[in-house]
Amino acid sequence: MKRTLITGAAGFLGSHLCDRFIAEGHKVLGMDNLITGDMSNIEHLMGHEHFEFYHHDVTKYVHVPGELDYILHFASPASPIDYLKIPIQTLKVGAMGTHNLLGLALAKGARIIVASTSEVYGDPMVHPQTEEYWGNVNPVGPRGVYDEAKRYQEAITMAYHTFHGLETRIVRIFNTYGPRMRLNDGRVLPAFIGQALRGEDLTVFGDGSQTRSFCYVDDLVEGIHRLLMSDCPDPVNVGNPDEITIRQFADEIIQLTGTDQKVIYKPLPKDDPTQRQPNISRAKEILGWTPKVDRSEGLKITYDYFKSLPEDVLYRVEHKNFQDYNQRRKQE
Repeated sequence: MKRTLITGAAGFLGSHLCDRFIAEGHKVLGMDNLITGDMSNIEHLMGHEHFEFYHHDVTKYVHVPGELDYILHFASPASPIDYLKIPIQTLKVGAMGTHNLLGLALAKGARIIVASTSEVYGDPMVHPQTEEYWGNVNPVGPRGVYDEAKRYQEAITMAYHTFHGLETRIVRIFNTYGPRMRLNDGRVLPAFIGQALRGEDLTVFGDGSQTRSFCYVDDLVEGIHRLLMSDCPDPVNVGNPDEITIRQFADEIIQLTGTDQKVIYKPLPKDDPTQRQPNISRAKEILGWTPKVDRSEGLKITYDYFKSLPEDVLYRVEHKNFQDYNQRRKQE
């Protein structure tokens, strides 16, 4: 049985990856410090004979007993509401955390895939974005802590591949959605659905002409699995190229929820990307991968999930562990 370590295991993507690799017959070791992750995402796995959980911060030395075949490094704050509040931890998990896990992979002889992001392209001047594009990132802007953490993560991962011969994979993830997202994490889809469920007007930043491309989580997990099992060390875009403006998306959410909220407009945050659409030619050619779930189908599943949550979750801005961590760091 293959043994696989997944960091960020209690997060949105990490928890779905735990499910997938257990289904593939792996022994999964889930690791999370629970700053933004939530144990409710993996409570169905607790007690499973092929799952173990480690409560640990990967920016500290990582020790895992026994052999490891694969490491999936998905530990990181991933939404603006998180990385703008814990900017230093965001940088540390991309730098020190990645360094620790690459060292672990080298020591164990494991193959590692790191979760990069479309944010490495910044506010792009090339559209759609190809893997050859180097990006347009403001390193000292408010989003720089996340963007540059991921760019450094890619650089050190490739350095371990070229210098040590380590088997590495880099997935550049575009906007993804589905069950287990945090409802109020600042990303556009849960923000819109949360506002609709609370009877609030939907907030669009800027004039709503900026675009995003939304990929359902099952499609993303399939792409990640295929990339990990491939022989491609270069970055690969994984996302759905079906592009839509934020204003059009707000209208879709209003129609989906059957609410009659208005759309209100607020100033566009600094360095917010105006366009986001993946070129997935490399994923098609190398992985034989394309997204399968239509947005209308994925949104229906996601909306039904959010409707099933307890009422107090509708108004919860951040996880209690996040609040405790932030307060402790300020005191220090």
